[in-house]
Amino acid sequence: MELDGDHEDGADGSGVKDSSLHVVTPGEVITNDTAFMRGHGTYIENEKVVSSVAGVVDRVNKLISVRPLHTRYTGEIGDVVVGRITEVAQKRWKVDVSARQDAILMLSSINLPGGVQRRKQESDELQMRSFFMEGDLVVAEVQAFFGDGAYSLHTRSLKYGKLRNGSFISVPPALVQRCKSHFHSLACGVDVILGLNGYIWVSAHVPQNLDEIDTELVYSNKNKDITPRDRESIARVGNCIRALADEFIFINDTIISFAYE
Repeated sequence: MELDGDHEDGADGSGVKDSSLHVVTPGEVITNDTAFMRGHGTYIENEKVVSSVAGVVDRVNKLISVRPLHTRYTGEIGDVVVGRITEVAQKRWKVDVSARQDAILMLSSINLPGGVQRRKQESDELQMRSFFMEGDLVVAEVQAFFGDGAYSLHTRSLKYGKLRNGSFISVPPALVQRCKSHFHSLACGVDVILGLNGYIWVSAHVPQNLDEIDTELVYSNKNKDITPRDRESIARVGNCIRALADEFIFINDTIISFAYE
């Protein structure tokens, strides 16, 4: 990284490097082009846009901001996240999603066993620990925000729910690239869920038809038998993700596959 501001021109001659390759440190000049506006994580000094934090440069048109590498997750509606149940409360679960406070998964925001769509009853509330209990890992989608800023999650789609048969990895949220899909099946026979909150789930591949999923098994705590070869592949993919995070490289399915090979 250069600290004098003499950066190579981007593809459009803007003077800003491709953000996928550009990690900056506090005080580093991002660009001296006065046409750019400063966003979060930057300030103006001598008509230059300077980084105020260590992070990754984000550029939207003429707005430049820096996403800190070490920060809590700040999400958006529609984000896919992986979380851990921390508390079973009244008609809701609290979920650790690496944010400033635990997210909330309401009893009304999950699929009941059998795929039945109905109002949740008192009997469902009494059985909440049979769905999710403390320590369980889940994949969910950010549905809304509460007044205090907490995230409201849902697992109504059959691709969301309890996680089994795999390994959990935590990386800085800024390194997980936003993609069209965050559910990937790698060629090595491993499934990867890239949570935008920096929590990643690596598991053995299980062929699934969403129309034929046995919803009674969705909340099962029993893992399937995993072959030694699959265990080795899961461990190897996990080590690849940790190595990418250690080098502050963006993480997506393509990069993970290249690292694996």
